[in-house]
Amino acid sequence: MSSIELTPSQKKILRALTNLHKESESAIKGEDIAEQVDRNPGTIRNQMQSLKALQLVEGVPGPKGGYKPTAAAYEALEIQQMDDPASVPLEHEGEPVTDVIVEEIDLSSVHHPELCRAEIHMQGSMSDISEDDSIIVGPTPLSKLVIEGRVDGKDDTNNILILRIEDMVAPAEEPAH
Repeated sequence: MSSIELTPSQKKILRALTNLHKESESAIKGEDIAEQVDRNPGTIRNQMQSLKALQLVEGVPGPKGGYKPTAAAYEALEIQQMDDPASVPLEHEGEPVTDVIVEEIDLSSVHHPELCRAEIHMQGSMSDISEDDSIIVGPTPLSKLVIEGRVDGKDDTNNILILRIEDMVAPAEEPAH
């Protein structure tokens, strides 16, 4: 667990930096982060100074410069860095989304199917996903769980999609005789 307490704004900026860095593997310009979080580039520069002081971000000088997240940044956001994560497919409006990693699926209210929600914790950008969009996640590696639903809400700060579940299937294994 991280002992660094970040403001929601710092979290959102750091999350945008880690998402953009995952896509390009190079230093990320402040303007790109500003565009992602809908803030002024000057605000991003100021926030980056405090994130650098916390050793969550390193500045890269030069024309190809920008910012890179440190290992501590991933820890502060509780993002697990894995060399070869198991792949859980995600579809948005019928199209496969390739630049995200599904980290965790939390189910709530399974006793009340009409109230059932799924929290999809992910790494990567969620900016193209809007409320009421159709999402299919799965099959998961072990249980082969597939969840279909509509976006009920988004938590951009923590990279969580909240789905209203319309269908959920986990194929039963044939019993071994």
